[in-house]
Amino acid sequence: MKQLMLGNAAAARGLFEGGCEFISSYPGTPSTEITEEAAKFKEIYCEWAPNEKVALESAFGACLAGRRAFCGMKHVGLNVAADPLYTMSYTGVNAGLVIGVADDPGMHSSQNEQDSRHHAIASKIPMLEPSDSDEAREFAKLAFEISEKFDTPVLYKMCTRVAHSQSITEACERETPAHKEYKKDITKYVMAPANAIRRHPFVEQRMADLAKWSETSGINRVEKADSKTGIITSSTAYQYVKEVLGDSVNILKLGMVNPLPAEMIKKFADGLEKLIIVEELDPVIETFVRGLGLTCEIHGKDMFPICGEFSQNILAAAFGREVSQGTKLDVAIPVRPPIMCAGCPHRGMFYALNKLKVTVFGDIGCYTLGSVAPLSAMDVTLCMGASFSGLHGWNKAGGAENEKKSVAVIGDSTLMHSGMTGLASIAYNQSNSTVIVLDNSITGMTGHQQNPTTGKNLYGEPAGRVDLEALARAMGINRVRVVDPYNIAECEAAVKEELVVEEPSLIISRRPCVLLKEVKAKPALVVDEAKCKSCKMCMKIGCPAIAMKDGKAKIDPTLCVGCGVCTQMCKFGAL
Repeated sequence: MKQLMLGNAAAARGLFEGGCEFISSYPGTPSTEITEEAAKFKEIYCEWAPNEKVALESAFGACLAGRRAFCGMKHVGLNVAADPLYTMSYTGVNAGLVIGVADDPGMHSSQNEQDSRHHAIASKIPMLEPSDSDEAREFAKLAFEISEKFDTPVLYKMCTRVAHSQSITEACERETPAHKEYKKDITKYVMAPANAIRRHPFVEQRMADLAKWSETSGINRVEKADSKTGIITSSTAYQYVKEVLGDSVNILKLGMVNPLPAEMIKKFADGLEKLIIVEELDPVIETFVRGLGLTCEIHGKDMFPICGEFSQNILAAAFGREVSQGTKLDVAIPVRPPIMCAGCPHRGMFYALNKLKVTVFGDIGCYTLGSVAPLSAMDVTLCMGASFSGLHGWNKAGGAENEKKSVAVIGDSTLMHSGMTGLASIAYNQSNSTVIVLDNSITGMTGHQQNPTTGKNLYGEPAGRVDLEALARAMGINRVRVVDPYNIAECEAAVKEELVVEEPSLIISRRPCVLLKEVKAKPALVVDEAKCKSCKMCMKIGCPAIAMKDGKAKIDPTLCVGCGVCTQMCKFGAL
């Protein structure tokens, strides 16, 4: 049955059709929906892991048990999973193991623009890269076959545009491969040095075999044209090439981007005058092609940007074609900067931190928006879990001068992901650090996924729940307190008190995300214009429900959830 399908949904469909039985992932845009969609199939067990490393190790265990397994993450998550990934290349697999990674050219929801193809090359693991929804489905199935045929994990690379675009795909029946029997093999699965050194030649031979297979398997294809110009491309860049150039040039469309098919590329280039490599981000394909000793003229990053994602217009400009101006509005629309939601429980704490003028080490989550004006209450954001460990180093290096005017903030899900080790370092090495857990009872940034602190699993069923207060004390933090972020005075007092003590302390700022369905909004607040003095103090919390109109504060009743934080700002009782 043909249907229009989101790329991530098609990937999930492919996992289902390929006989996948186990999925462990950590949510991260633009990869999240693969696991969420796969969870709709009763034949596949799905879970959210605390982080990507745990997810990959769990999927590896499932594949050893003879079940086809998948693990999904975004590109920066692959960094977290890199430790098991590189050694897993040596061990190989039992049943098929597919590792989904979604890159984010343009950084729509990410802190960097890394190119995951480098991980495939460095770890010596094959990587498939679909360019539309139907390939997303087909390649997910094919990845399992490759994994078992060549005894290897397979990296399956999506990108934002393929993951979140829709195109036609045709669903097929589910395969039900027999479970693989596990056979104890210490030389294969115990990567002590004596065993690992014997596995390295296997990895090199496997890559050579995969390169040979890719030459004739059909995963890479040539589209011929009456032209002396050839294009080598993959993923979403292929779609832009087709839209701009159509059938006017020869195209080598790559579906496997590691290893690359050297002989196929040489044959494709034979007789061409010009060869152009069109790829987003780093010149991975271009570098490989330039090393083949081809005689034709080669172009790549001399024509296309190395930063950001491509578009039809970028390609049109590079090829001297007319650039579409699109449809323009005849009215100026005000810019809407990213900002925390009306009623966001993080707002009160960030206002208190801004008021106290402390240095704030931030972390990855929707609360990173605390760095945005007018709150501007965050100084540093590096990567998942870095806030606590960064503050520890800051305080150890700066001593008392830093300790009394700096804090770190982290979300409940991020704490579980990679913040606990930083907290352990603070407790173990005894820096006088004040750290704050912004506990909104959900993984907010990626769309309300459960995590180990919520008491529910991926399916919303009751699950084991981590008690944050007990956890902190068990890790050696003696001073633990809970505050309500809707109470600004309470937040401010707590931070002040903990900053002056001579030991580590943890504050839990606890209130559920206002967008959770079980959280009932209160009636919207209103403004008593007679009392409003136009002082604009209520604007300092950056709530999107509050605006100034005709010199008076106005509250949008469609946005306001009645949290009451703004009432604490107004000295005149106008709210």
